[in-house]
This record gives sequence, C-alpha cells and structure tokens, in this order.
Amino acid sequence: MNSADLGRRVGVPSTALFTDQYELTMVQAALKAGTADRHSVFEAFTRRLPEGRRYGVVAGTGRLLDAVENFHFDDEMLTFLRERNVVDGPTLAWLADFRFSGDIWGYPEGEVYFPGSPILRVEGSFAECVLLETVILSILNHDSAIAAAASRMSVAAGGRGLIEMGARRTHELSAVASARAAYVGGFDTTSDLAAGFRYNIPTVGTSAHAFTLLHDTERDAFRAQVDSLGRGTTLLVDTYDVAEAVRTAVEVAGTGLGAVRIDSGDLLLVAHRVRQQLDELGATKTKIVVTSDLDEYAIASLAAAPVNAYGVGTQLVTGSGQPTCSMVYKLVARAVSADPAEPLQPVAKKSLGAKSSVGGRKWAARRLDEYGVAEAEVIGTGPVPDGLADRQLLAELVRGGEVVAREPLDAARQRHIAARQGLPMSAMQLSKGEPVIPTEYV
Repeated sequence: MNSADLGRRVGVPSTALFTDQYELTMVQAALKAGTADRHSVFEAFTRRLPEGRRYGVVAGTGRLLDAVENFHFDDEMLTFLRERNVVDGPTLAWLADFRFSGDIWGYPEGEVYFPGSPILRVEGSFAECVLLETVILSILNHDSAIAAAASRMSVAAGGRGLIEMGARRTHELSAVASARAAYVGGFDTTSDLAAGFRYNIPTVGTSAHAFTLLHDTERDAFRAQVDSLGRGTTLLVDTYDVAEAVRTAVEVAGTGLGAVRIDSGDLLLVAHRVRQQLDELGATKTKIVVTSDLDEYAIASLAAAPVNAYGVGTQLVTGSGQPTCSMVYKLVARAVSADPAEPLQPVAKKSLGAKSSVGGRKWAARRLDEYGVAEAEVIGTGPVPDGLADRQLLAELVRGGEVVAREPLDAARQRHIAARQGLPMSAMQLSKGEPVIPTEYV
C-alpha cells in the first residue's frame, strides 16, 4: 500500500487548541471535584438531517484520527494558557502529560447515517473524552456536509465526471478538507494541489480566461496552450464568441483535441450547439466540460445535454446550502469511578423541546428487507437481536489511544458507493423529503 494513499501526516501540528475554552475549564473543575477520571461514554450524532435531505454521509474520519493522534499540549500552548489564566496550575500539569488513551468506535468513513445514528462513540475518562468534543464536531460537521452535497451531485451527474474546484471560494484549509470530503462523496478530481499532495486525490487544471486575454488573439492563446500541454488539453471556449472559438480550437489542436470547457451562458443550449459543431468538424471524441456556479439541481437539468464532466465550486464547498450537519457530542453513560469494569449508568439531557437525548452506550445496525435494501436504522443499548448481529455499523477506530483503522481514501469512496446503492431508490431523488428510512430504538 502506497503511504500517500493514507494521507501525508508528517509534520501535522498539534490540534489541542482547536477547542473551546469550556472544555478545559470543565476538566479543571472535574479534577478538583475528583470526577475527572470517571469512566465515560460520549457519542456524536445528529437529531435531524438538514432540511429536505434523505440521508447523511460520514466523512472526515481519517482527518479525525489524525486530530486525535496529534492532540497534545506543547510548551508554547501551555504558556499561552497560563498567561491567559485559562486554567490553574494543577490542570496545566495534567494537560502537559495529556495523550488520549481511550477507545473510539464509529461508522466507517463513507457510510450513510440517519437521525440518531451514533456516528462516533468515544470512551475513556471524562476529562480525556470531553477535551476532544470541539475538534471532533468541527471535522465531522464540516466534512460530512460537503460529502453529502457531493453525493447528491454524484447522483445527479449519473456517472459523468465531477471536478471539485472550490478552493477559491472558501478558507484555504477548509478547501483541502472540502476536496477530500468531495472525493469521498463521489467527485473524481480536484483543482486544489494541496489536497492532491496531502491525500493523493487526482488533480486537474489547464487555463482560465486570463490566459486567453493575455494573448493578442484567441488563436495565439490556444496555440500556446497546445504547444505546452499537448493536444489532449482542455481549451476554454467562451471568452469571446463560442462558435468561433470552437472552430479555432479544432484548427489549432486538430480533431484529437481533448476537451473544450464552457463557463457561461445557457449551458444546455450551448452544449448542444458545441457538440454538433465539434462533430461536424470531425472532433467526435472531443469532450465537453461545463462549469459556472453549478449545484445538484443544475447538474440534473443538464442530464439531456451532451456533457462529459462538470466542474463545481461554490455550491460544493458550502454544502449546497447546508454547510453543517448539526451534529452534537453528548455524554450518554458514565461510571462512579475510573474502573472500566464499574457498571455504566445511562445519562441523558432531558430539556424541553427537541434537544433531549437518549442515554446509554449504543449499538447500531441497518435492517434490510427481503430484497436486501435498507428499511430501518435500528439503535439499541441492550443485547443485539440475532437477526441484526451481522449488520452492525460501528467499527473500532482507536484502541487504548492507538489508531487501528487507517485506510486508503479510496476505500471510503467505494464504501459510500456501496452504502448509497443499498438504500431505497427514493434516496436518489433530489426533491426535498424525509429520511429515506426511519430510525428505530429498541
């Protein structure tokens, strides 16, 4: 296995300050009260899917494992906390020696989830588990939102190519995470070289309108690009007149031109005209790539167009209107001591309204119908029913503080394809609706 497939983790900085202050002040108070070491179970889940979505997509698990592995407080961080009086001396001493030593189970990356699904279960002392809350939610909420949008776009594309190109529309670090999540959700390539370097995602890119405008004529620009990148390159044909540009492109590159890109106008109409023109010029194998503020609905509307690939930016990296999954991280069980053998007591928030939660350490399984299609997400705290024993969803990710479940990113990508195919056909509808299968508690 190529190490690049697992992501480049060398030199990753500490993630310990990617947290909220109250995580540390809770640790301080628990240390003083003598409850910090109580054996505890936390779970990450969402009470509901984003409005109208029929399923969620787990993404960011690999990044999360990196974050847990690199969660430690160095001298500079401890000095910062001391100078700001964030926590007291005994807590600083405890933080100086901190390394997560507990266990983590979770839905494998690429799996789908539903309301209440225990997407991640973190078990250890209260103090070490609570410290991870913010960074876990930050990663899962962002990456799963992007992957869900990518999945919907992949469904709409119907097997045509998808290019992630949203780096210029978001923060430079979230751009890398977005490209990774989009790849899990079904995108094929990215324009972002940092994502390609870090996660071994295939990268693509040729030229922008500025390159055409740089040259005295469009023909000069095309010739310069073909001379540099070869006849298989993609030429951008909508800087001036599209029909003239297509004619010039084939004259310069020949009928072996790789592709043309259309970035404006009525994409459905223009794509049909360009395809007809390319065919008449003998460039029957030249592909058509379209860009221009696409989302899953725009992609679906182009299903009848002779388009080979879509480039998506803004709508993808913002979750196509749903930039977060509203996941939460709750204490669901705890003991009265640090002894893992001590019985766990279920605990749960009982507030009014929709913010209550279900206590107890949970398992989850997906029940299938007679055709092998998912019909319910089943969640429980007691024994797993015999019929569901081989359908359990949580996998061991971290054991005793050591990561045990690293995998190539392509494994998560393929898992998502399989998980999506196992859902009822109505899951593929882009119209708003309820979760495609119900959540049942037993």
